[in-house]
Amino acid sequence: MTTGVETTAVIIIGAGPSGLATAACLHKLSIPYIILEREDCIASTFNKKSYNRLHLHLAKKFCQLPHLPFPASFPTYVSRADFVKYLDDYAARFEINPMFCNFVKSARFDEGGEKWVVEAEVGGGGGRWFEGRFLVVATGETSDAFIPEVDGLSEFKGEVIHSTEYRSGEGYENKRVLVVGAGNSGMEIAFDLSNFGAKVSIVVRSPII
Repeated sequence: MTTGVETTAVIIIGAGPSGLATAACLHKLSIPYIILEREDCIASTFNKKSYNRLHLHLAKKFCQLPHLPFPASFPTYVSRADFVKYLDDYAARFEINPMFCNFVKSARFDEGGEKWVVEAEVGGGGGRWFEGRFLVVATGETSDAFIPEVDGLSEFKGEVIHSTEYRSGEGYENKRVLVVGAGNSGMEIAFDLSNFGAKVSIVVRSPII
């Protein structure tokens, strides 16, 4: 079932930090917008897919969003919990109310009408259409987990999880754990596992200089 068309000036896809920042700036200028989010919360990467010990890797002055600095009481490198609270406060301050559980299926520009036409699938299975003069895609580059094909992985009898499912090393004491990848997440997860007494090995694809 498809509902009627909703019209606005700006359509924002994604309610992560970039989407929220865009919405706040539009709010300050009294420009109407709609923000569509496929999950049921803002900043789902931080709310649902991040490990407990995560801290922002840049000093807070480089990570705060427009028009609202981090509280002075926050440490230089903001924790995941503090960042989530800051984003919640940010959304409340600028009256940002995303339309949750709206998965955008397509977006096309109507040359004749000079507007963007966006189709979204609502959580319940229905369709919904939106029209706007401008479109902002703020879906992020790391929002979806990717597990490459690894020979023999399907026959492995142990636990296999993606970093987005990892929360802490609790429960891994004295267990042998292989971490694949040495990016920020891989290095921090390996360190966290070690702190909890796991026997950690790490596989790196490329030489580290």
